[in-house]
Amino acid sequence: MFENIINAIREKTDFVPRVAIVLGSGLGALADEISIRAVVDYNDIPDFPISTVEGHKGRFVFGYIGSTPVVIMQGRVHYYEGYDMEKVVLPIRIMKLLGAEILMLTNAAGGIGFDLDPGDLMIIKDHISFFVPSPLRGKNIEELGVRFPDMTNVYDRELIDIIKKKAGDSGVFLKEGIYAQTCGPNFETPAEIKLLEKLGADAVGMSTVCEAIAAKHCGMRVCGISCISNLAAGMTDEPLSHKDVQEAADKAAPLFKRIIKASAEAFGGLK
Repeated sequence: MFENIINAIREKTDFVPRVAIVLGSGLGALADEISIRAVVDYNDIPDFPISTVEGHKGRFVFGYIGSTPVVIMQGRVHYYEGYDMEKVVLPIRIMKLLGAEILMLTNAAGGIGFDLDPGDLMIIKDHISFFVPSPLRGKNIEELGVRFPDMTNVYDRELIDIIKKKAGDSGVFLKEGIYAQTCGPNFETPAEIKLLEKLGADAVGMSTVCEAIAAKHCGMRVCGISCISNLAAGMTDEPLSHKDVQEAADKAAPLFKRIIKASAEAFGGLK
């Protein structure tokens, strides 16, 4: 069912990635800083979802970080843009079929609880997905994975340890927490944030969880990092805006990119 998409990409490049990276808000420029071998616009791929969010370019970038072959999504698609969840996770499945074995997810997120401050980077150790449909709903795609995949350890501990070490080498302490995905595009209410806090969430956003589920289903090793761009609704008197989220993510981007590059390069040496 993915043959037309794979063929369209292969007409432009035969590059085989080892690591797939999804860039969140503020991180798009990282794709321009690698050793690029090919670029494929989503617009040039048949039946492919197009990112409509400001600041998301909408293309695959193939190349190297150090000696590690990578494919980078420079612009993800979101459930709130009106796509069915199957379309939202289609890029993840395509990157797997192109050869990627490891998926690194990034995002900008709202912090829940006062131990997270704007500008902090949080490794995702688990997630809460109750608020969006499962990307595995419907007929199972047997070529990708089993009907009822285990989600006990979605986020790979070895990958997490590598990220923490690379951050430590840069003098950065990364926090760890649980990320919850909501539908969006509206920000959450203070009451919803209180509920998420009671459920154990440390950060909240409008992406990532569905991608992690799809990746785990098809056998990829998964890790994720959130940039805490703001405190969630009701935790301060300030109203929330996408502009503020982008500005905070842009400010944290240089450090974030350094950690992503160092980690991705290290992932290339894993067996």
